Amino acid sequence: MRKPWFIPLVTLVAAALGVTATGVTPASAASDTPLRVMPLGDSITWGVGSSTGNGYRGPLWNRLAADGHPLDFVGTVRGGSMSDPDNQGHPGYKIHQIAALADASLTRYRPNVVTLHLGTNDLNESYQVSTATDRLKSLVNQITAAAPDATVLVASLVVSTSGSEEQYRAAYNQAIPRIVSDAQAAGKKVAYVDMSSLTTADLDDTLHPNDSGYQKMADAFHRGVQTADSAGWLRNPAPAPAPVQSGIAGKCMDVNGASTADGTAAQIWSCSGGANQLWSLYTDGTLRSMGKCLDAAGYGTANGTKVQLWTCHGGANQVWQPYNGGYRNPASGRCLDIPGSSTTDGTQLHLWDCHGGSNQKWTTLTAG
Repeated sequence: MRKPWFIPLVTLVAAALGVTATGVTPASAASDTPLRVMPLGDSITWGVGSSTGNGYRGPLWNRLAADGHPLDFVGTVRGGSMSDPDNQGHPGYKIHQIAALADASLTRYRPNVVTLHLGTNDLNESYQVSTATDRLKSLVNQITAAAPDATVLVASLVVSTSGSEEQYRAAYNQAIPRIVSDAQAAGKKVAYVDMSSLTTADLDDTLHPNDSGYQKMADAFHRGVQTADSAGWLRNPAPAPAPVQSGIAGKCMDVNGASTADGTAAQIWSCSGGANQLWSLYTDGTLRSMGKCLDAAGYGTANGTKVQLWTCHGGANQVWQPYNGGYRNPASGRCLDIPGSSTTDGTQLHLWDCHGGSNQKWTTLTAG
């Protein structure tokens, strides 16, 4: 029987750095790097089966804190008894369901570490198993596009006693290192985390770990963070998304109806602090909210071109440069403008010749 082609990432990174693959962080590693961690997955990420409801998140927090990392776990849901129970674990969710919510949560929280354990429900329910690894690969690419500065730790699935899952799990797990290898070859900070240390003695039921199993998961993710640290992958978290206030008093840049559909109007609205008023300026020049980019409609460059939300694609119509207290689209040479200095909620933004008026001023407020 042929040996598996892959080598665990710990070995690959260690070899590249000329250090031994012990899983121990060298003294030179920046163990005090602040970490904004998004635990991403299904009920195992949520912590079903653990006595505290924390799952692997609690012991992982403790290990990272002991290393010296200032910590913030992030996500739209909260679960468990730990002091920071934020996470993105959704019981029962399959890969495509996590993909549907990932962009918005990643652009809102901008984690610099994502811990991903996902696929259990797809396999256990025999849901489109033949495409499960393709969907996982697509999700990994989606995560790295939405959070390009983040280290993504992709875990193999833990053991189960479900006959349905177990008939597919080995092949699924065998594909994950290839997904990771392809991402690394594309220059992305994606690492493989091996969960094979868990045995059936570490299960609370057919699918979910017990406390000892979750401790093993935490140890594995912890080693993944240490390895990423040793490789120089960890960077300080990007500024958290924040409201962008207009020079017209009391009005903020807003996504109409908090919709994520392509073509949704970017508008002004009374400042509320809602998720659809949180924006991030990325290093590629994009302004993002709700997992999408601020976009000059149809690549237009003329005065009056409507400004909308659209899937990020790297086009020149999605680039915005800070300019004279506002934002300028360099492809058109025109600025992000409130038509006629309107104060009416729902007024859609557009491009207009830059003139420095209050209706072209935009100030990023302090996050939180």
